[in-house]
Amino acid sequence: MANENHGSPAEEASLMSHSPGTSNQNQPSSPKPMRLVQDLPDELVQAGWEKCWSKRENRPYYFNRFTNQSLWEMPVLGQHDVISDPLGLNAAPMPLEGGMIDTSVESKQRKRRFSEEVPPSGNSVKKPKADVPGNPAAQPVPSSPSIPGTSVLKAWCVSPEDKQQAALLRPTEVYWDLDIQTNAVIKQRAPSEVLSPHPEVELLRSQLILKLRQHYRELCQQREGIDPPRESFNRWMLERKVVDKGTDPLLPSDCEPVVSPSMFREIMNDIPIRLSRIKFREEAKRLLFKYAEAAKRLIESRSASPDSRKVVKWNVEDTFSWLRRDHSASKEDYMDRLEHLRKQCGPHVSAAAKDSVEGICSKIYYISLEYVKRIREKHLAILKENNISAEIEAPEVQDRLVYCYPVRLAIPSPPLPSVEMHMENNVACVRYKGEMVKVSRNYFSKLWLLYRYSCIDDSGFEKFLPRVWCLLRRYQMMFGVGLYEGTGLQGALPVHVFEALHKLFGVSFECFASPLNCYFKQYCSAFLDTDGYFGSRGPCLDFFPISGSFEANPPFCEELMDAMVSHFEKLLENSSEPLSFIVFIPEWRDPPTPALTRMEQSKFKRHQLILPAFDHEYRSGSQHVCKKEEMYYKAVHNTAVLFLQNSAGFAKWEPTPERLQELVAAYKHSGRTLTSSSSSSSSSSSSSSSTADKERELGREQSSSRETNPN
Repeated sequence: MANENHGSPAEEASLMSHSPGTSNQNQPSSPKPMRLVQDLPDELVQAGWEKCWSKRENRPYYFNRFTNQSLWEMPVLGQHDVISDPLGLNAAPMPLEGGMIDTSVESKQRKRRFSEEVPPSGNSVKKPKADVPGNPAAQPVPSSPSIPGTSVLKAWCVSPEDKQQAALLRPTEVYWDLDIQTNAVIKQRAPSEVLSPHPEVELLRSQLILKLRQHYRELCQQREGIDPPRESFNRWMLERKVVDKGTDPLLPSDCEPVVSPSMFREIMNDIPIRLSRIKFREEAKRLLFKYAEAAKRLIESRSASPDSRKVVKWNVEDTFSWLRRDHSASKEDYMDRLEHLRKQCGPHVSAAAKDSVEGICSKIYYISLEYVKRIREKHLAILKENNISAEIEAPEVQDRLVYCYPVRLAIPSPPLPSVEMHMENNVACVRYKGEMVKVSRNYFSKLWLLYRYSCIDDSGFEKFLPRVWCLLRRYQMMFGVGLYEGTGLQGALPVHVFEALHKLFGVSFECFASPLNCYFKQYCSAFLDTDGYFGSRGPCLDFFPISGSFEANPPFCEELMDAMVSHFEKLLENSSEPLSFIVFIPEWRDPPTPALTRMEQSKFKRHQLILPAFDHEYRSGSQHVCKKEEMYYKAVHNTAVLFLQNSAGFAKWEPTPERLQELVAAYKHSGRTLTSSSSSSSSSSSSSSSTADKERELGREQSSSRETNPN
């Protein structure tokens, strides 16, 4: 992907030199000049100014990537630029009599933060009048030029003047485009009362989640004799947060009903045994025998009715007799017999296991409730030590439309402890009290950029590393620490597809993303406390846009997808401004998911595409730590692409045949091919085998809650 701000060293070396006098104001995009370490004040950086090197003149100059303006001398802070600011809204306040500066509220509210973006120039029509809210806590103006993130460089034992080491903050490869501005308009909202993240609290939360996972495993093994269904705990947390009204951002504590439909369904699907996909005749024979034996053992050990015992026992004995008698049966014969046995015994086995499985679900929920109380007490104790009150008065919010901006927290952050960080083979290792999380150098640079664009309470970057540790630890605990675990639940669309969505349909916002896998710098994510500092607008179900074009690729959890459809239809119904949602979900038909059925029947559906399985790709959910050759994987299910738009949205971003054809063509650009082209032929065989193993793992993850037929 060609990102205009963050090119690779190879790209920059090949660029033509750009100097004042050669800039072209009619260019559709900014050129890519040679960039130096940015020793500019924050105000100039946020206004788009960069310090570059002119090869022709052999001296530095200053370039504005927003206006394509070039200057030999450093721009003056607050200078009125008639090109980028014709009305002088961003100019420095005029001095009053006596040399005082006008710092009134009215003057502050006229200024627009860089993190509260302007709408993109493409695909523009008349928009609702939108203001931008004032800064709840304006950043202090530095007294002298400084490098944003100097404390981060010091954490690496890097001098800000050391240009080579400072280049570590610049990514060499990008899978995102943080220059795209938002067209999402919302009503101004009050800061959230969620407590800010703290490494000590996050460490306790992670320890308790690991204990909860272990409790779940032990309950499944002791009560049902099975291992927990793969990814079922992760989907349980996703499903619970749809209905949870508790205070913890991760663990559920206030849910109704107590028994999770998702966890109950997935455990019941694996009783009496898990039915895996069968390829060979002997596997089918062995699976039939194991199912019959497990069904008999379960019905004899539970308080089932006499009729149920009789039906199960008779069918099991008949199956054993058939296995002893027929030695020439084919794979299909065994599978037909297994399907018959499941239909005859399944209802009786499920009835016998129902109370026990409900007990597992409720036990896990009540343990989670106790853990949330412990976490809350720990968090409040830290605030009390720092004389910070968790009770605040809700600020008044003006009833006006604004372009969406990162979620803000009302309760101040306490001082954060120091966190260690070092580099190992282009991997940033961030450690707190012996617990280490990892992220690749490129994605560490991405987090630094998102933090610089979005955070307003840490101009010196003193809290950057502790917040990075909290964020990485949170996502690690949410999706598990097993091999490839949770990868399928965090998968993202390929870069070429995002580029096509933005070009063709004006998409500038992701409804389900994270700071790690987002393509745009404006997105919704699961955790507003850790992710808000990195640009998140909060959870999708709590985000209420008035207009804009959105992409939605939710985690494959049925309850979450169904809640998403209800949310989108309500938004489309209530807005007369252009509003569009392009939804990507798996085409599960056996049985069909409620979300897919509802969208296909929705009055807002304008078009539907089906992308065949194994003919398109996703970006890995572990892209921030995985190898380059594992960045993409083949989809194991068909993907349904549905366009939900109101009338104004359809008029503005109509899915015409030409646009749809170009969107489908974007999927033909294989990210796997692009990333593997630079690898040697000697390593291609090993990388392809590891990728194939990963795809099989992802297939099991995505299918675990849907398999009803082992054929």
